[in-house]
Formats: sequence, structure tokens, C-alpha cells
Amino acid sequence: MINSAVLVLNRYYQPVHVTSVKRAFSLLYQGVAKAIDAQYRLYEFDDWAALSATQDCITTINRTIRVPRVLVLSAYDHLPRGRVRFSRLNIYARDNDTCQYCGKSLPRSELNLDHVMPRSQGGKTTWENVVCSCVPCNLKKGGRTPEQADMRLLKKPVRPRWTPLFRGATRKVTYREWLPFLHLADASYWNVELLDE
Repeated sequence: MINSAVLVLNRYYQPVHVTSVKRAFSLLYQGVAKAIDAQYRLYEFDDWAALSATQDCITTINRTIRVPRVLVLSAYDHLPRGRVRFSRLNIYARDNDTCQYCGKSLPRSELNLDHVMPRSQGGKTTWENVVCSCVPCNLKKGGRTPEQADMRLLKKPVRPRWTPLFRGATRKVTYREWLPFLHLADASYWNVELLDE
């Protein structure tokens, strides 16, 4: 439970990070962040700890505290301008651990990377030219383009956009409490300018 995920929002209720429960409690206890409940009420640590906890909770020596699934930072108002680092793990995450030729979803130990345009034909090692593939498909394709090997890509490879969840792509876990803050339609509710009537 202590290593499960918590969504962190900036003070404008925009998602900026996914952190562990352990770090979330630290932020909450230090007063850097407040917990938010399903009715969008904010709680400081003592108030949150006083709520009754029946599930998703941490037990201390003298009390049981409900795990917050969403935190709002008190002073942070920026959105990180993160770039997704070009790495093997991030390519696997972008392609959802799925061979981009045959569509099989496999453990990462059974996957490798393939240059769509082979390096021998001038292909570069970039987001737009490298895909996840299984070993049989990689061997079948060899040093040819997909067209030359009579194979088709499931989708065109692109550079992924950074999101707070991309960092935690290995977790692939989201919680019901996160949904209002992750969908664009719901995000517009929080970002619309309010008029003084």
C-alpha cells in the first residue's frame, strides 16, 4: 500500500506528477499539499487523519489513516515542460509492450527494438523510426523496410507527449479518484474563467 500511486495536482488542479503514498504523506504532513476527497473538499494532515478509514488505509501506532489518492500542492502553479526521454523502457511504454507488427502483447524480456527504416538503409535511431517488436517478427523483417518484408506496422511511431502518467507508465494503474483530473472535458471545468456576477 505504501508504494501505491497518488496523483499530484498543482494549485490550479492540473496534474503534474504521480508519486508514492509514502511521499504523499510526507507532503501532506509538511503542509506542502492538501488531500482532496470525492466532493473536492481539501484537507490538511490533521483533518485528513481524523477521517474514518475503512479501506485503502495505513495503520500507525495510534490510528488508521486513509490513503489520499489525489493531492493538491499549496504553492506550485506551474506545469512541467517535461520531455519524454528516448530510452528502451519508454519505447516499450509508448508501444504498450506490444509488437508493432503482429500485435502480440509480451513481457519486456521477450521484446526488442526494431528500426522501421533499417540503419543499413539510412534509418536513424529516433522516436519516429524505432518500434517495439517480438523476436520472430524482428527476424522475419531483418534488414528490410516493412514494405520490403511484406509486413505492416500497427501504428506509425511518434514521439510521445509528456504527461504526469507517462513517468509512471510501468504502473499502468489509475484510480477512480483521478478521473476528473485526467480527462480534458473534466479539466476544462477547472480551467474556465469564472465571471463575477
